[in-house]
Amino acid sequence: MSWTKLLSLLLILLAGCAAQPADSGFGDVQTQARVRTGAAIRWNHDSAADREVADRLGGMLSRQISPDDAVQIALLNNPRLQARYEQLGIAQADLVAAGLLKNPVFDGMIRWPDDGGGPNVELAVTGSFLDILFIPLRQRIAKAELEKTKLEVADAVFDLATRTRQAYFQLQGAQQLLELQQTVLAAEQAAAETSQKLQQAGNINQLDADSEQAMFAQVQLDVISSQAGALAAREKLAALMGMPDAGDQIHVIDRLADLPAADESLEQLQKRATGDRLDLAAARAQITALEQSLGLVSKDRGVLSDAQIGIDTEREPNGQRVTGPTFSIPIPLFNFGQASVARAQHQLRAAEQDYLALRNETRSEVRQTYQQMLAARQRAVQERTVVLPLRQRIVEQSQLHYNGMLLGIFQLLEAKQAEIQSGRSYVESLRDYWIARTDLERAVGGRLSSAPTTQSSVLPPPTTGPTMDSMHHHHP
Repeated sequence: MSWTKLLSLLLILLAGCAAQPADSGFGDVQTQARVRTGAAIRWNHDSAADREVADRLGGMLSRQISPDDAVQIALLNNPRLQARYEQLGIAQADLVAAGLLKNPVFDGMIRWPDDGGGPNVELAVTGSFLDILFIPLRQRIAKAELEKTKLEVADAVFDLATRTRQAYFQLQGAQQLLELQQTVLAAEQAAAETSQKLQQAGNINQLDADSEQAMFAQVQLDVISSQAGALAAREKLAALMGMPDAGDQIHVIDRLADLPAADESLEQLQKRATGDRLDLAAARAQITALEQSLGLVSKDRGVLSDAQIGIDTEREPNGQRVTGPTFSIPIPLFNFGQASVARAQHQLRAAEQDYLALRNETRSEVRQTYQQMLAARQRAVQERTVVLPLRQRIVEQSQLHYNGMLLGIFQLLEAKQAEIQSGRSYVESLRDYWIARTDLERAVGGRLSSAPTTQSSVLPPPTTGPTMDSMHHHHP
């Protein structure tokens, strides 16, 4: 077989490696997303189907959305997540490139003799065809890198789902706290108006009246802060959902969900984290890729991959043609790959230590977030079962004493304000529980059982406090 035919055959055989799959591993990421978030993801290519999905997302905002709805919208609509999907295409392109030889090089030379006559023409085609020996190993490295990229992208999907769910609970809690703060404002307004009338009638002194006015002004400031907090929480959720200009159209469920009946044990969660965390799996894939890379560097050492072989033909001035093979091989006199091997070894050891550190940090993170969730649960249970019932009974008894002219109006208002403050504490504990639980899901690497399904129903009903009609006369 001639050299030209051999060259043509090699190029034909290797051309089959140039086709790039359209999926680029996105199907595997979709599967991971479905398992860990319960939601669907889509790689937007600005097709008609993509635009139809975008239209449907807008329609979801016409009603109250659940935490799962918010996560679904974010996963389909967040542009940063779409940018992460492009990394799959980059990794797939690297895999394709790993299966290709370097392009052959064409050299030409034309010379004319001093004594006249025809030109001397020399043509050559050379290429790193010995590099074909390393194609399987390079492909294994690129496949390991693609697997790592798929895991990293899937982890980014889960991270966005986690942050969206947390922002949802933040907004729910902020709205409930604002509602309770407005209830406090109404009660303080009633107290301030009553104190002013009583002072004008000479029943209380100026100090007591000014104290009530100061309390009313402070609660007004608290309401302003609560309104700002609710707006900030809404903007954060809207941004994560990829709808920064539609924040006022987002309507979450009014009440935080009640506590689930029970939580999984710490031992179960730590075991799950070791096997389920996507960043741990990506770190393991990185070690595999570096092991393959070290093997390539150790075998190559910069010699064979730079070797050139080809075919050369020369036409003499007298018309005689000379044809034959040509080759060039680097001589490893000064650089025989020792630095590259050492670098690859250090990279591998660093990756192994990073994996061990991440595994240890994971167990610690699970314990820490579990304790935070447990503490929030305990606070919420104490508020719901002990403090709130006591505060409600105190208000009922204070109302009876007020009606019997045994208690002053300000003492009744103080009792009601204390009840509302207990309600605030309960809402904060409930909010903290769901946020800590979402943090724990991120630490574990997947959703926990007993997702929120019902709304809290144990808070005291909204009230404006005693009316002015019932406060026209002075009590002790």
